[in-house]
Amino acid sequence: MKTNTNTRCENYREFFTKEYLMGPNSLRLLDEMLEKYPLKEGGRVMDLGCGMGITSLFLVKEAEVNVFATDLWIPAEQNAENFRKWGVEDRIIPIHADARNLPYAHGYFDAIVSIDAFHYFAAKKGVLEERVLPFLKKDGVLVVAMPGLKEELNAEQEEALLEWFEGNRDELDTFHSRKWWMNLFDNSDDYEVVMDFDLDCFDEAWNDWFESGHEYGIKDKGYFDRGLGEYLSFIGIVIRKTH
Repeated sequence: MKTNTNTRCENYREFFTKEYLMGPNSLRLLDEMLEKYPLKEGGRVMDLGCGMGITSLFLVKEAEVNVFATDLWIPAEQNAENFRKWGVEDRIIPIHADARNLPYAHGYFDAIVSIDAFHYFAAKKGVLEERVLPFLKKDGVLVVAMPGLKEELNAEQEEALLEWFEGNRDELDTFHSRKWWMNLFDNSDDYEVVMDFDLDCFDEAWNDWFESGHEYGIKDKGYFDRGLGEYLSFIGIVIRKTH
């Protein structure tokens, strides 16, 4: 499988640890997305599902934008402390919020970036149009990188993934192929899909997670050693709001 040769991530190796990673390396995914679709400097960006805030740090440093770091699982106070520690508290505002009930004004952002989070809340008809895109300005962009499938699963493959998810079918139902997502985002006068592709950094992002020392990373590696990774991909999508 192809790998992403961009070296910006090497400057952030201190974050490739169980203290900061919450799954496959989000910095690898974001780095590749910004390489393929750079953001305009100075813009106002929502980092939707920012986790421990390392993607927000990367956006400030590498894309030179101003960020609203938005997450449901990590307290805003915790991320605020990290941003102070990293010296970027004047460029990032931490917000605790549910992606389906965001507290922002419509038309407020130049871009929304969602790395390894979008699939958790958006795999239903209407979520994109009703819960996400309204917060973008006209011509603003949604930049998404998320885990998914190479193809929709057969029964045997579904059972393998369901075991990985410890029987949690709701989580299984968030994993879909790029074709499935494109069918969900059918033609609309309000937005257009600018790019959709499978990311090149699949192996690197997962290997960073396996090597982080996190107990779930070790567990996931066991499943990959049994061939689970053959079904999976990372999906990149860029959507522009047209109205």
